[in-house]
Amino acid sequence: MSNPILVTGGTGALGRQVVSQLVAAAGRPVRIASRRERPAGDTVPYEWATVDYKTGAGLAAAVSGVSAIVHCAGSYFDTSVEDALVPVAIAADRPHLIYISIVGIDRIPFGYYKAKLAAEQVVIGSGLPWTILRTTQFHDLVFRAGDALSRSPIVPLPAGVPVQPIDSAEVADRLVELAAGPPAGAVPDMGGPQVRDATELVRIYLRSKGKRRLLLPIRLPGKAFRAFKNGYHLSEDHAVGRITFEQALSTPVGGKR
Repeated sequence: MSNPILVTGGTGALGRQVVSQLVAAAGRPVRIASRRERPAGDTVPYEWATVDYKTGAGLAAAVSGVSAIVHCAGSYFDTSVEDALVPVAIAADRPHLIYISIVGIDRIPFGYYKAKLAAEQVVIGSGLPWTILRTTQFHDLVFRAGDALSRSPIVPLPAGVPVQPIDSAEVADRLVELAAGPPAGAVPDMGGPQVRDATELVRIYLRSKGKRRLLLPIRLPGKAFRAFKNGYHLSEDHAVGRITFEQALSTPVGGKR
């Protein structure tokens, strides 16, 4: 039997789709690294490793003997780079490291983007064979933002900001393809099929959920807002995604990923 592929963040919105596709392919064993314990009664044929990405507890066992690491672990609310540093530092078996990143992180002075760019540099300098895929924002991000913002009767939104959302399932397809292949370095970006106005998409999302809210576009100060308004996070030359925002919203899991 060949060595397993490890998916960090394997229970997250993107990671669980990568895991599902790898398991369905049945080409080689799959191992999940998650902050959570394995749920009781989970009989899916994958290995499970419970880890603490900050302290490194459990990660030595998680990366032991793997042939590839699809690194999906991360958080919008934690701008530290430990999630990338720890598995790289202890991956003594030199697996192929596939890292998911974001278009525009080298052009937008935004805290989370700075952390992702620093993590990329760690991956590149790790000495491991590596592949980095940058994508535009996921539909899921708009869904979550809509849910969070709709708790108030007035929804403030950044005015005039374009977005190019892509479906996370399509990104998972690409990550699985990259994990099956040789290290490729920085591969072409993946962008969604359409560039849309962020306020428009939130309005569409809220309408689909039957929520009536007053949307209040506001102009924010600072270099990061100007960079987003200028579209530095877009990848119109690589609009390879096929699933539109409305199509994603109409699926059974639309807005719940």
